Amino acid sequence: MNMHLKEFIIGSIKLLFQGSKAYWAWVSTLLILIAIGIVSYYGQAANGLITTSMRDQVSWGFYIGNFTFMVGIAAAAIMLVIPAYIYNWKPIKEIVILGELLAISAIVMCLLFILVDMGHPERFWHMIPGIGKLRLGQSILAWDSLALTFYLILNFIIVSHILFRAFRIKDYSRKYVIPLILLSVPAGIAIHTITAFLYNGIAARPFWNSAILAPKFLASAFCSGPAIMIILFQVLRKTTKLQIENRAIWTLAELMAYTMFFNLFLTGAEIFKEVYSNTEHRVFTEYLYFGIEGHNKIVPFGWLAIIFDVIAFVLFLVPKTRKNFITLNIGAVLIYLGVYIEKGIGLIIPGFTPDVLGEIYEYFPSTTEILVTVGIFSTGFLIYTLMLKVAVPIILGEFNYKKAQ
Repeated sequence: MNMHLKEFIIGSIKLLFQGSKAYWAWVSTLLILIAIGIVSYYGQAANGLITTSMRDQVSWGFYIGNFTFMVGIAAAAIMLVIPAYIYNWKPIKEIVILGELLAISAIVMCLLFILVDMGHPERFWHMIPGIGKLRLGQSILAWDSLALTFYLILNFIIVSHILFRAFRIKDYSRKYVIPLILLSVPAGIAIHTITAFLYNGIAARPFWNSAILAPKFLASAFCSGPAIMIILFQVLRKTTKLQIENRAIWTLAELMAYTMFFNLFLTGAEIFKEVYSNTEHRVFTEYLYFGIEGHNKIVPFGWLAIIFDVIAFVLFLVPKTRKNFITLNIGAVLIYLGVYIEKGIGLIIPGFTPDVLGEIYEYFPSTTEILVTVGIFSTGFLIYTLMLKVAVPIILGEFNYKKAQ
């Protein structure tokens, strides 16, 4: 076992430094973008959050919007886990590990977005379970940090076990993996539910103070996560020897149609409640879709999210367009963009605008925020790329203890 572990680690490191010109061009590009993000964050850390567009009126912005979106991407891994391991459906079973690796990358990005949003990043250690002093009785963010860390460790253990067993040319242990897989399902739901509670629990922000926010978060997550996976699976089919069946992709797309319908239904129910009741709380929804007092900077984004979601829903609902890779990919991109807007600009900014004193501050991310975010996304892409560099050869049987000797 120890000898195999040593061979696994050394062999994995060697694989990371082997690749085509395209691989090195991709890695080099990501490293350059990460460097740009680090330099931008250094400027933010040196000068303070004044370098961002966040102010007293809008104290959450681009970073927290991306954090919220990436939590949904991480949670979406269970869309592959359930049919693969619980129902033992082979077409998806062969690719489920790719979704779990995506979840790990997404959680790392989530934690980085929390870090860069903090005014005192040196205090981040307080959020680390077992090291910091988590105020679980007072802070929902502490619970979110705990849930994300647990989900990260859980996915890492599952992936490591499956890959290491495959490296040793053995099947994974069902008595070991299946209980962890079953645990990952409520854990995946929990991370996004708790994230919704971060917003939901703020009674002074009526736009977020809705009981349907948590199920809406989950519904949109189960659309955006698989949308990324559909694109990734096609890229991997062309760049590696992985055989990913069309019916696995089409089944995933069909599931997305159902979850997108539920997401649109909840959006419509919330809009109806605000418009029909016509209370003073309607102003936040009005700001998102129509603007108020000439302030309409985010109105196009509010409508684009709905338009993108509706078009994507139709494309995924109709079998003919769902099974045509051109329209399938168009739908996947539209779902990604629609949910990205919905959980970013379309969620956070209207919740703060107007503020509790009635003041309107039109927020839009600064150059610093955009560059730092690009750096974080590049970090996640790099982590995912490096993990795939090891995982794919193991899945294909090209990297095992016999060939590593």
